[in-house]
Amino acid sequence: MSLRSDLAVIAGHVAEGSRVLDVGCGDGALMAALRDDRGCDARGLEIDAGNVASAVARGLSVIQGDADVDLAGYPDRSFDYAILSQTLQTARAPDVVLDHLLRIGRRAFVSFPNFAQWRVRLSLLWGGRMPVTRQLPESWFDTPNIHHVTIDDFREHLKERGVTVEGAWFLSGDRQRSSAAANLLAQHAVFLLRR
Repeated sequence: MSLRSDLAVIAGHVAEGSRVLDVGCGDGALMAALRDDRGCDARGLEIDAGNVASAVARGLSVIQGDADVDLAGYPDRSFDYAILSQTLQTARAPDVVLDHLLRIGRRAFVSFPNFAQWRVRLSLLWGGRMPVTRQLPESWFDTPNIHHVTIDDFREHLKERGVTVEGAWFLSGDRQRSSAAANLLAQHAVFLLRR
């Protein structure tokens, strides 16, 4: 099974044999790839019971929980990597969730849809409506996205908090883009962070 493009970037940069916590792990696709291809000890936290059941059926160690509430119980530096893929924008307190990731993991991967991408801007400018795209398929009233973060917003947030960026990848579909004009052109971003 092939991974979503942001998950493939993450999987390709996690060191073999690492201890990994995947927060908002969905059905466990990334965890399974890390376990099977990289020999990682992968654990997951997922809010949706159906996704938890799917992940457990794959033989993965996943518990049901909410990133906004349950990360506080994890010990400092208990994982080599803490991963938050396409979940930051759904958290009630994304800044607190990010702080927990950087506390729990020696490094943290964060990926999110870029709400400043030109198609999103154009949809708002010309249509005057919130966009519905392949990357953002839900209507405004049905979306789990409650914080509309852009690449530039995230970079500024990291700078203000003194977080070190070890790597950044900007994606349009399955294609990587350079960091030049990423805020305008990239549909998704992946950051590798540490304190």
